[in-house]
Amino acid sequence: MNDASPMKKAPRYDRPDISLIEERLEPYGVALYIGGREGMSNPDLLQKHGITTVVNCAVNLDVNLVTSPDPEMSDDGLTYGFGAYRYYKLGLVDGGGNAETMMLAGYYQLLGALSQILPERASYPLRERGNVLVNCRGGRSRSVALVALLLHKQMPDRYPTLDAALDHVRTRRELHPDEWFEAPKPVLVNAAKAASDWIDRIAHRDPEPAEAARAQ
Repeated sequence: MNDASPMKKAPRYDRPDISLIEERLEPYGVALYIGGREGMSNPDLLQKHGITTVVNCAVNLDVNLVTSPDPEMSDDGLTYGFGAYRYYKLGLVDGGGNAETMMLAGYYQLLGALSQILPERASYPLRERGNVLVNCRGGRSRSVALVALLLHKQMPDRYPTLDAALDHVRTRRELHPDEWFEAPKPVLVNAAKAASDWIDRIAHRDPEPAEAARAQ
């Protein structure tokens, strides 16, 4: 009989389908939201908040997004065509199992989603640039870690450390303090810290003092 104590799990609390995290993300001038599966699958809610772009962090979550099927699509395959909004998929595991560079890749993918300018061709119909939603299944771990990393690196005057950015995102996402120890999962926080160091090196900046100390 195995009487080992189970791993501690945070209680589940209700939270909004989407939460406004940053009203004006600099230098892009758009609002940044976090949500879960309920928010990213609600086009009316997204339209109400001016969200035109969605970045899905979850490998275990997909959505029937196509609203305008391709007229050349065959009848014996999955539907493809244009969706309700501009959509990017990162695909993180909520815990261990991710390649160590995936959070770094997610950071640059999110920057790309914020800055990408689409050509004026019929095959790129969703050219409107509006607010951005970052989501995962519950909007409490993967998306929180990635958005905190983005805020820390893009707005360091307001979020001088990753921990400061995490506290801000947890509060605006209405995560209860009782679940902060696993929201985000510690392994994802560590991945964000490692990515922060790599971002500085890529930009030829010295790592933050705390990150440099950890590397010694």
